[in-house]
Amino acid sequence: MVVSLGPATFTAPGAFPTSIFNSYYNNPTETVSQVQPIISDPVNNVVYPLSLTDPDTIPPIDTQDPTPLPPPASAEAIVAAAIRQIQLIASPSLSSSPFLNNTCAACQAALLPAKFAFLAAPQLGANISVALCETLNLAGSAQACEVGFGQFGLSNVLVQVISNADVAGYDGQAICSTFGNGACPRPGTSSLDLSGWFAKPKPDPFPEPRKPSGQRIKVLHLSDFHIDPRYKTGAEANCTSGLCCRDGAVAQSSPQATLKPAPRFGSYLWQLARSDTPFSLALAALESIPVLTGTEGEGFNFTIYTGDLVSHDSMNQLSRDYVLYTETLVYGLFKKSLGSGPVYAALGNHDTQQSAQDSPHSLGGNLTDQFSWNYDHVAGLWEQEGWIDGPTAQLARANYGGYMVQRADGLRVITLNTDFWYTENFFNYFNMTNPDQSGMLRFLTDELQDAEDAGDRVWILGHVLSGFSGGDGIENPTNLFYQIVDRFSPHVIANIFWGHSHEDHFQIYYANNGTNMSAETAQAVSWIGPSITPLTNLNSGFRMYEVDSNTFDILDAFTWTSDVSSFPALDPQLEFGPTYALEYSTREIYAPSVPGWGPNDPLNATFWHRVTEAMETNSTLVETFNNFFTKQAPFGSPCDAACQAQLICFMRSGSSPIAFQNCF
Repeated sequence: MVVSLGPATFTAPGAFPTSIFNSYYNNPTETVSQVQPIISDPVNNVVYPLSLTDPDTIPPIDTQDPTPLPPPASAEAIVAAAIRQIQLIASPSLSSSPFLNNTCAACQAALLPAKFAFLAAPQLGANISVALCETLNLAGSAQACEVGFGQFGLSNVLVQVISNADVAGYDGQAICSTFGNGACPRPGTSSLDLSGWFAKPKPDPFPEPRKPSGQRIKVLHLSDFHIDPRYKTGAEANCTSGLCCRDGAVAQSSPQATLKPAPRFGSYLWQLARSDTPFSLALAALESIPVLTGTEGEGFNFTIYTGDLVSHDSMNQLSRDYVLYTETLVYGLFKKSLGSGPVYAALGNHDTQQSAQDSPHSLGGNLTDQFSWNYDHVAGLWEQEGWIDGPTAQLARANYGGYMVQRADGLRVITLNTDFWYTENFFNYFNMTNPDQSGMLRFLTDELQDAEDAGDRVWILGHVLSGFSGGDGIENPTNLFYQIVDRFSPHVIANIFWGHSHEDHFQIYYANNGTNMSAETAQAVSWIGPSITPLTNLNSGFRMYEVDSNTFDILDAFTWTSDVSSFPALDPQLEFGPTYALEYSTREIYAPSVPGWGPNDPLNATFWHRVTEAMETNSTLVETFNNFFTKQAPFGSPCDAACQAQLICFMRSGSSPIAFQNCF
């Protein structure tokens, strides 16, 4: 069955679609400023005030959302912790952790008095955190340390983490490597003991595979919306630092005069700054999607959203209310714009406060549920919109926003909170030799086992990718995830989806931890979705999959993009908005490089491995991939032979340990 699409291009109206919101704080027909809709939260029963998003009243600091502090430790606990750290200093558990005459030793030694001070006096943690930041040069300046690690920054997070970390061992070395400007070498991947992890061995032979139905369903993939309700049309888009297109943003070379006024529909990144998605671009994208995908009036079978709703504000301008507002706003827009099919959403690293921070329940006491305000809210919104039922919402509340949906058609969708392997989540930096401190991967394994027992297929959704270049996922948990994928592929796991990079790419998972990478050992593939936001130096884009309704294999994928460089010319008029156009069909571009691959054969891991084999002998194919990688933004650099070899290596690296081992 051939699935019909809409027209090849669509130009959104220049006028803002005022009917999308019930009411506004300002005149929504203006062209000189972004709209400010009045948003009512059906879960928290509040109306968010204009002051929360008004670009003229951005708060200098958030003082409303204190992170809870742990209780003071007992004398016995302090003594026990001191003994433990002394033992680790005297007999390092890692051969790569010397404590004399190098930056690594100095960094880890600095963590020791901080740890004991945090244990004894957590209420004074801000002073200690700022001093630690300055000593280790974590933020670049004393002022940045005060903002980032002071009372209203990450100090309380640091108190919790360092109090629980083995700072003289693996945890301390990882902290100094990641946050101490590389003071220590990476501690590497711990040995993984899988005995007892899986309830059953991998079936041999596999169960009889599902037969294709011949019917194709349409599934939309959106990612990294990063809506910026504080975006100010006409503000400096070429600012030197921070988030541009904001009131007060300036270019260092021209602090008194605007060099590049922020276009109404958004802007590329310039220099070191950043610019997210204004309302005008967000609505232009959502207006374009049904037309271009041929789903007007019918909607998608379902939509997947792989995280990051909130803009890239600096830490002192974020708050819980800002996160809650954004969640309410964007999920409401999806409901109004995308038709009747459910949206299955995963949380991104920006979908919390402070950014990227999520803590495991294992901290215990009053720290167990310190982020429940967020999990409760998104679960309530997803249930309110009719995308998940009550029991699933309860699971999401208890499971860091992650959940499983068992659909009537035989597909299970499992969402993960990947902050629990994200390098910038401070809460990952204690007990790091445990690859599943949060229990998220235990949850995934159990759900996959249930799916295998029932003969169901599974799609896994998350935000931070598990591998590729290795810079975002911590090694131990992504290593365990890779082994889980191996155990349940290819017969259970049909596809995996990530976001986070804002780019368009994929990665392959192989049997036996990738020791033999071939078409025969390729087990699963993950699709990394393009972003709506133009940050960083990218065009705006989205994707739709054609999926067999019984196997849930992907048969084709269509990606649409909008050229951000065309946006400034749209400002003086209301007739035309941004144009989104079909960038490419995955099958049309890549299938000719795989001889014998039929029109109904799935775009699975075997297919993608053969594509990478073709790339090894056809540099033009790698250049094609590299152009799509940035959604054909004009800032890409040529990729020479060494670059091409590394790109192919990244495509074959489904975990951070494999990327670090093979690609650098």
